[in-house]
Amino acid sequence: MYKRLSAVLFPVATVLLIGALVWGYQENKEKNAVLINAENQYQRAFHDLSFHLDKLHAELGNTLAVSSKSQGMHRKGLMNVWRITSEAQNEINQLPLTLLPFNKTEEFLSRISNFAYKAGVRDLTKEPLSENELQTLKTLYYNSGEITKDLQEVQERVITSRLRWMDVETALANGSPEDNSIIDGFQTVNKRVESYPELDWGPSVSSMYSRRSVKMLSGSPITEEDVRRKALKFTDAGEQADVQITLNGQGTDWPSYTARVNRPNGAISMDFTQKGGQVISYTDEREVGPKQVSVQQAIDKAQEFLSLKGYSDMTVVAADQYDNLANFSFVHEKDGVLIYPEKVTVRSGLDNGEVLGFQASDYVYEYQEDREIPQPKLSLAEAEKTLNTELKVLYHRKALIKNDSNEDVLTYEFGGRINGSQYRIYINADTGLEETVEVVKDAQAGVE
Repeated sequence: MYKRLSAVLFPVATVLLIGALVWGYQENKEKNAVLINAENQYQRAFHDLSFHLDKLHAELGNTLAVSSKSQGMHRKGLMNVWRITSEAQNEINQLPLTLLPFNKTEEFLSRISNFAYKAGVRDLTKEPLSENELQTLKTLYYNSGEITKDLQEVQERVITSRLRWMDVETALANGSPEDNSIIDGFQTVNKRVESYPELDWGPSVSSMYSRRSVKMLSGSPITEEDVRRKALKFTDAGEQADVQITLNGQGTDWPSYTARVNRPNGAISMDFTQKGGQVISYTDEREVGPKQVSVQQAIDKAQEFLSLKGYSDMTVVAADQYDNLANFSFVHEKDGVLIYPEKVTVRSGLDNGEVLGFQASDYVYEYQEDREIPQPKLSLAEAEKTLNTELKVLYHRKALIKNDSNEDVLTYEFGGRINGSQYRIYINADTGLEETVEVVKDAQAGVE
């Protein structure tokens, strides 16, 4: 019996063993193929990075070598710097450096890219490179030369010692990067960049990296009792209502309070700035029923709500509908001009049109009671002449917006249709140049 059983099981076991060996070999082969492919991609990205940083150094030198009056060559050089730097940033993102402190170098390249773009796209015949900008380019030329040299030394070690990027990834993942030549090289580059003194990037670039904080707000810090009182008043809840208060972000640039007012038909949650006690957001958690009111009726109720809560002279500029909900963007209007930086976003339920929530952080940080509205140098007719002749203008109005340099700019806003789509085009009221163009969704088409 045992002989008969063995005669059956032995061939089966043999087949299973051979199958397991074949499967293991195939799995190992596929794993090695994946590792080889990843290593090849890392090596390509690294050598391309070294090449592009060398090109960046050369292009900065070319831009500085021409006459200070060669606006055309300056524009060409700056655009090349922007393109090369963008490629270098992309290659850094392809390397396994997420666990490695390389942020200073990445930020440095980001600032070079933005500096070159902002300077290159402007009309250099009217606003040529300033002495400060030329000095910044000279500093960048020398700094990029040092970074390139450090990176080329790493590249030489990689080639000579046949170093593998997969070892870098393993070392970073295991938390033991001390003995890796590639990691040491990148840390050297990052420390060098960190030691550079802050450059004068100009207001257009510096403003991109400036952060909002409570320091920008006026008023004194408020207490939990102040928050409770403000929450009860804002929600029109009685004094006996249950209010839970939480302090958020203590010790950061964004300390705030969250007040949760509990009600039978759903709680209301509100966020207040700790400094000044201004409302940042409001959320009503009630259940929303089927749609019964129009978008326009909801807009009217939202406008009434904002007026009652202290946001006067607000005009709706955008509307988006999602089933039984609608989102609206309101901006402050002053002297017939829409102040786009002073924006509030409102969400309403289309079951009864009541406001379910709003976000007011832009309004809180941008509102200026004494904001001056400049007088336009161009008339409406002069600004309209700069538009595409095929644009069918549906409406126009004055609007104050933020330009690419984060500066307030007075514009003429034209809403119109062309090529089957609707657009908002903002024309600078002083220069007649397009500041920005926005496509308008169908749901917003009636909001003007």
